[in-house]
Amino acid sequence: MRLLKLLLAFIGSFIVTGMAADRDWPQWHGPDRTNVSTETGLLKQWPQAGPPMIWSIFNLGQGYGSIAIQGDRVYVQGAHAGKSIVFCLNRADGKTVWMKSLGRSLDQDKGGGPRGTPTADGERVYAMSEDGDLACFLTKDGSLVWARNILREFNGTNPNWLISESPLIDRNNVIVTPGGNKAGIAALDKMTGKTVWTASELSDPAAYSSCIVADVQGVRTIMTLTSKAGVGVRASDGKLMWRYERVANDTANVTTPVFFKDKVFYTSAYNTGCALLRLKAENGEVKAEEVYFSKELMNHHGGVVVVNGYVYGFSNAILTCMQFETGKVMWKNRSVGKGCLTYADGNLYLLGEGNTVGLAEANPSAYMEKGRFQIADQGWPSWAHPVVCGGRLYIRNQGVLACYDIKAK
Repeated sequence: MRLLKLLLAFIGSFIVTGMAADRDWPQWHGPDRTNVSTETGLLKQWPQAGPPMIWSIFNLGQGYGSIAIQGDRVYVQGAHAGKSIVFCLNRADGKTVWMKSLGRSLDQDKGGGPRGTPTADGERVYAMSEDGDLACFLTKDGSLVWARNILREFNGTNPNWLISESPLIDRNNVIVTPGGNKAGIAALDKMTGKTVWTASELSDPAAYSSCIVADVQGVRTIMTLTSKAGVGVRASDGKLMWRYERVANDTANVTTPVFFKDKVFYTSAYNTGCALLRLKAENGEVKAEEVYFSKELMNHHGGVVVVNGYVYGFSNAILTCMQFETGKVMWKNRSVGKGCLTYADGNLYLLGEGNTVGLAEANPSAYMEKGRFQIADQGWPSWAHPVVCGGRLYIRNQGVLACYDIKAK
């Protein structure tokens, strides 16, 4: 009988743990950085006033970063008393569990404070400030494990609108883009912070994009958008495998690349456009070949998602749907105005920089809106990307973080 009870307890624990893992959003753009959630059972239509609010907090300070969710904790960054802060919040009610400083906070003409999103990885959480201060903390109490400044140590230069990337955990490494000479990208040991490798053939200054990682026909590959090009380096040693300049502009390259079916999609604004590159592994390296380049989707900062073979994202201020494989435009709509988005359960969750939150079907046939509501103006554009996790919608706007119930009843 005792053995049976232990077995049932183990199974119950496994089920709960598995369910909790499914409801986590532990880093920028989710578990695999596609910004696509596998969650189901969500509202298909919003009430006129929008979904009901569960809780909101108002103490995060300036900042444009999104949130990470792991277990019963929420992680977010903000500026407080001249410091760039990592906040650990209680997922149930938003109350602060702990807060730790990364270093000084910086001001900028487009708004001060941090721009990145923390990365939760089991017992540790990683975060980087707008000034290049990268640190690893214990999730339980915020104890500092290690810290480095990637700009000073790799001779990088802070871009005009400040560092905006979110650290990527790839197996045993933390991947960041210092943008230094022979250190465009760097891998650090996630346990100690020690340098594992730098991309010695890449000296592009950093832009505002965050890295992704994927296995390309057996070659593990890190991809990002620098200030000069869409690039790919080998995850094992940082070897530069491609550098595609056509998709980059000289002002601000922001959007996180998307990898799908052995192809990578890059896009940027300022009259640039988008490109799809076909990737092929040969002799332990990956080669990239242009499939198409198009000016039909010029994404500034709001990101794109690929759903069922279609790309959805804002081309400047116009929400656009296009075929991933061909670049053919399916439709365009003004929607909530220029903004950012995420995807879950058949719908696009939209946040216009003018403080409008919207819901629309991810439907390649036509734009079909299913609700919208307004959030309070905090004096700066609403640029923090929305998150859908555990039947809840999280909207961060500067010092305010609000949590809404979007679970279907």
